[in-house]
Amino acid sequence: MNRFTRNTAALIAGIGLTLGSIAAHAEGRIRIAEQFGIVYLLLNVAQEQKLIEKHAKAAGVDAKVEWVKLSGGSAVNDALLSGNIEIAGAGVGPLLTLWDRTHGKQNVRGVASLGNFPYYLVSNNPSVKTLADFTDKDRIALPAVGVSVQSRVLQLASAKLWGDKEFNKLDKISVAVPHPDAAAAIIKGGTEISAHFGNPPFQEQELAGNPNAHIVLNSYQVLGGPASATVLYATEKFRNENPKTYRAFLDALNEAAEFVTANPEKAADIYLKVGNAKIDRDLLLKIIKNPEVQFKTTPQNTYVLAEFMHRVGAIKNKPASVKDYFFDDAQNTTGN
Repeated sequence: MNRFTRNTAALIAGIGLTLGSIAAHAEGRIRIAEQFGIVYLLLNVAQEQKLIEKHAKAAGVDAKVEWVKLSGGSAVNDALLSGNIEIAGAGVGPLLTLWDRTHGKQNVRGVASLGNFPYYLVSNNPSVKTLADFTDKDRIALPAVGVSVQSRVLQLASAKLWGDKEFNKLDKISVAVPHPDAAAAIIKGGTEISAHFGNPPFQEQELAGNPNAHIVLNSYQVLGGPASATVLYATEKFRNENPKTYRAFLDALNEAAEFVTANPEKAADIYLKVGNAKIDRDLLLKIIKNPEVQFKTTPQNTYVLAEFMHRVGAIKNKPASVKDYFFDDAQNTTGN
């Protein structure tokens, strides 16, 4: 290879690196991971109405939005750390786990809440009335053992009942099962799964579909009131390098929250359409209109779980407040 050829090759390589660098920092691409349930209704509305694209366009950005369906906080966290998604949708438990693990590195923090929803631990075993009634023969289905918010709330409830040293006592009879499959098992009965710590609408479908199904535990009772169990989070790098896209996402989310609150009927239809959900529309509307359900983006009652997880050694870093593990954005300033 002569000098001219070498110089030309070096120039082309340099241009390629420059273009690659520009592409890596280009605004507009956003991949969002959601899971199963009405708790992701704000994302469903944003997707169906193309709200992210709308707000990005107003900021001069041509947004390319991708929606990824996953199950369990572990899968969502892996996707975020591997760079396969920009926005993670999961429980407060997975957020705190990743915030702690990336502290001082990728600095993963919360973006916003998806609303307040009571999560029920439902059992079809007539003998199980309280946590103390579970035996080694029972199996509690939840999205991810020891990681999901359901698992963390169960651990907090166990610590209150048996003491902090026994906080993970029920982990040994817990199994990771996607919400739709767990709900089907509770409704049908006759399987090893005798309980499911789920979320709407699966918990309501269980209660309506099996006469033996009953509530053993309500997350609001454990957390001290309405709580943002499911949240959205991202890396500091994405937020800093894509300010317009990030802002467009937040604006879209807030618009979706206002829409759902003002238009529950239309919101129900969007949920049925986007998720191809198999649920009775009247039951769906009942859940959306439940006074205990609040569609808001400000995190609420999350710190009690953060404090507990640090106390039992589940996270090493102790947050002083919600502002440590949520970004300093307008909707988070009054969070707790």
